[in-house]
This record gives sequence, structure tokens and C-alpha cells, in this order.
Amino acid sequence: MFCVGVAGVLIRRNAIVVFMCIELMLNSANLTLVTFSSYLGNSIGQVFVFFVMTVAAAEAAVGLAIIIAIFRNKKTVNIDEINIFKW
Repeated sequence: MFCVGVAGVLIRRNAIVVFMCIELMLNSANLTLVTFSSYLGNSIGQVFVFFVMTVAAAEAAVGLAIIIAIFRNKKTVNIDEINIFKW
């Protein structure tokens, strides 16, 4: 699942799809943490999952706000066409 997310980030050019692939990578990391935590019999991995979920929620809020702001100015979400550093 993580490899699918990495491939999506590297191949796709739509900012929203790239954003969803990053979320997919975070979810696969959560799944791995829970699996190893259950296998090893301790709850430390499950505690880390809550931290990763908090980071993912903050990233979703801030990331979507940035994508919406860029779309309002540039009228596109294609990564190749967005150059915010050009005057």
C-alpha cells in the first residue's frame, strides 16, 4: 500500500491526487504500526498511530486550504502548471 502511494506521488500531476497518495502512505504506516504492535504484544505502536493520525488531520486541513487557495489564483491544480515563485 505504501508503494502504491509513492508511485502515485511520483507519477501523478494533479495536486489533489498527490495529496490523496500522501494520505495513503500515512495510512499504510498506521497499519504497519498497529500490526507490529499487536504482534509484539505492546501498545507503543498504537500510541504512535494516534500521533500519526493527528499529523494526518492537520496535514489534510492545511493542505486542502493551500490547494484551494492556489486553485483560486491559478485556476488549475496541475502541478506542472503551478509556479508560485514566478513573478
